[in-house]
Amino acid sequence: MNSIAMTSLELARWQFGITTLYHFIFVPLTIGLAFFTAWYQTRWYRTKEEKWLRATRFWGKLMLISFALGVATGIVQEFQFGMNWSQYSRFVGDIFGAPLAMEGLAAFFVESTFLGLWIFGWGRLSDKVHLICIWLVSLSTMLSAFFILAANSWMQHPVGYELNEATGKVELTSIWAVLTNNTALYAMAHTILAALLTGGMVIAGISAWHLLRKNEIGVFKSSMNVALPVLVVAGLATLVVGHFNGVLMSEQQPMKMAAADAVFETESGVGLSLFATGDFEGNPGGTNRNVQLPNALSFIMTGKPESEVKGVNNLNAEYQERFGPGEYAPVVWVAYWSWRVMLGCGFLLALFGLVGWFLNRRDKLEVSRGFLKFAIPAATLPFIACFAGWIFTEMGRQPWVVFGLLKTADANSPTVSATEVWITLVGFTLLYGVLAVFAGKLFFRTAGKGPAEIEEGDEDKPYMGMAY
Repeated sequence: MNSIAMTSLELARWQFGITTLYHFIFVPLTIGLAFFTAWYQTRWYRTKEEKWLRATRFWGKLMLISFALGVATGIVQEFQFGMNWSQYSRFVGDIFGAPLAMEGLAAFFVESTFLGLWIFGWGRLSDKVHLICIWLVSLSTMLSAFFILAANSWMQHPVGYELNEATGKVELTSIWAVLTNNTALYAMAHTILAALLTGGMVIAGISAWHLLRKNEIGVFKSSMNVALPVLVVAGLATLVVGHFNGVLMSEQQPMKMAAADAVFETESGVGLSLFATGDFEGNPGGTNRNVQLPNALSFIMTGKPESEVKGVNNLNAEYQERFGPGEYAPVVWVAYWSWRVMLGCGFLLALFGLVGWFLNRRDKLEVSRGFLKFAIPAATLPFIACFAGWIFTEMGRQPWVVFGLLKTADANSPTVSATEVWITLVGFTLLYGVLAVFAGKLFFRTAGKGPAEIEEGDEDKPYMGMAY
């Protein structure tokens, strides 16, 4: 492949990476906020306490902003499959068509329909029907995520297909196998828990900002009462699910997990790496220093402290023999550190929720100014964790775009030049930059107003007003 094509490939990868990470700001936020909005409305439905109604409308407004931005940024990704990755689209089209169609026709339509009913149903639908609408919105956001994850998980662990030697394409043989792929099921659990962490932490951060200013204490203390226990449970559950997901990946993609733990040579009784450095290369072949917990990695991966763990170099030689000459290791330092950033943020989020829950149980939450001040910047932690997790998931699979079947270098559009990709890359980056300014301003301005100002602004809209 010539240098222009290589440049085009790398630019296409940068473009897809940037747009995907930008889009993923809004995916877990929307799923998380939809769930908490439904929960708050359930509390209002059962108690008829005004604070829960005001919390529902406040967090629901932020959920709507996130939803709109998620739709706008997600559409761009769809176009890139055809523009920059035509070889990939031709190869997997028969497989991807089914889950993506389900996502578009079922989950997205259901989500949009019931979201519209929820928005315009205030005062027009019965309280019970209106509550059902927001729960259907919440469940459909999760369903939408599942279909996308099923498609992505097929790239990680292809199942339910056969390779047509005549056309060189994969053909679907079992949609059930694709939808019940164990990789997809673990990814779904991990993603939903991460979304609950994201929504809960954003609620905690915004609530802390208002509590520091003694603004709407009843609404925001109640919001924290719900968010903090969810942070604890979801944080710990994320770590547990992530562990079993790591065990599964060590079987399905051992190279990814070997890179994540800087294991370069196959050996038994491998320690868990706490801090490692090596030459600044894609695959340095070894570490310069490596601080480890003895036997811990072998125990975590298999439950046996003396079990064998395959190394990057050994797997590289094995894959070269199986798939042909080439480099089959990902950029090791990216896999190693993205894995640790994700884990570190997960532990911090669980700890934050635990401390906040303890303070709340002792009725000291709103007077603990240090904790409340920390909660505001801590709201960025779940986004950092999500970014690190997706970087690890996608870059750790390299050089494969579909593991064992199609390499990334063979998946791009051969007729798209580097100049064309540069133009769209710059265009999308500028567009997303402008969108980030306006979206951020709208989101933070709405979050900073508080329920009273939002209700005052909506008093001319009977379906959003307080009268029922």
